[in-house]
Amino acid sequence: MSQAPEVAGNPYTAELAAAKKAVALAARLCQRVQRGILQSDIQSKADRTPVTVADYGSQVLVCLVLKKELPSHSFSIVAEEDSKDLREDGVQEILEHITTLVNETIVNDGSYNMSLSKEDVLAAIDGGKSEGGPSGRHWILDPIDGTKGFIRGDQYAVALGLLDEGKVVLGVLGCPNLPLKSTNKNNGSSSGDQIGSLFFATIGCGAHVEALEGSEPQKISVCSINNPVDASFFESFEASHSKRDLTSSITEKLSVQAPPVRMDSQAKYGALARGDGAIFMRIPHKGYIETVWDHAAGSIVVTEAGGMVKDASGNDLDFSKGRYLDRDRGIIATNKHLMPLVLKGGSRGYEGGTVGCCAHGAVAKFVMKFPV
Repeated sequence: MSQAPEVAGNPYTAELAAAKKAVALAARLCQRVQRGILQSDIQSKADRTPVTVADYGSQVLVCLVLKKELPSHSFSIVAEEDSKDLREDGVQEILEHITTLVNETIVNDGSYNMSLSKEDVLAAIDGGKSEGGPSGRHWILDPIDGTKGFIRGDQYAVALGLLDEGKVVLGVLGCPNLPLKSTNKNNGSSSGDQIGSLFFATIGCGAHVEALEGSEPQKISVCSINNPVDASFFESFEASHSKRDLTSSITEKLSVQAPPVRMDSQAKYGALARGDGAIFMRIPHKGYIETVWDHAAGSIVVTEAGGMVKDASGNDLDFSKGRYLDRDRGIIATNKHLMPLVLKGGSRGYEGGTVGCCAHGAVAKFVMKFPV
């Protein structure tokens, strides 16, 4: 049995405990909403991404718990949502619903004796307006990563990371629909499997998983596969999120035999970190720039599990530039054995003018740094 990182010399012990509590409480609210989701619970943001009452409620609870559990800290939270849409005419019923859900979740948890007003809820949501940056500490939150998966009843994650002087040092992923037991058969599970996983990692302390409702933490590690023929790979469930034709071309060049495991959200990072699959590729369409909250928590879970997360140039992801990643060249996560092979296969796949966001030259440069 591995020693829990909270008592194993972790310099971020208090922050990790607060982050785990915040994510678990937010996930509890999300589970309740997903079980009884109503069409009236769904808003549409300007970019047409569906936003649910759970998205807002999750953000409120995470911001609340962090401030309650770490009262002496000055807070900067970079989060996906703001309250603009909830201040429009005609959505007061939704705001009332969010407020009720948040307060009922707080009461059921029993940790805090308080009740939030609608204005308190709006203020908490807007607490996530920080721009982040290279200096100081910034929490990075995606209150529901994989909103479309959430609405479908599939995978989603509450994803919370901590940036310290430009580097991600802590990550927590709450995955309510992901089985606790490792799965490598297209992420299938039997009816007897416990559902709900909480992945967490802090820099230098490894990655762990426990039941979302609490259990003894288990240390996890990425798979040790070194032959792409034996590898399985994850990609986004939504075709609009990634260039599937390009990832298909790359896996064909690598002679990967298994079909892709398509999954919403950073649950993919958690599954990869415990060896459910070997490769995750996300090659976005041209002009799309990744947000920091879509990868911060998941990336450190994978790297602390012994994996690698790189852009197509072979660089570590840079979370210090604000709310967006500095480059739009795609993201690859895998183990140290497969990374140079994936990038080499990628450089071949990009030939012939099929490049999306990733440049052949950047990939070739990476292969020179990590020769096969």
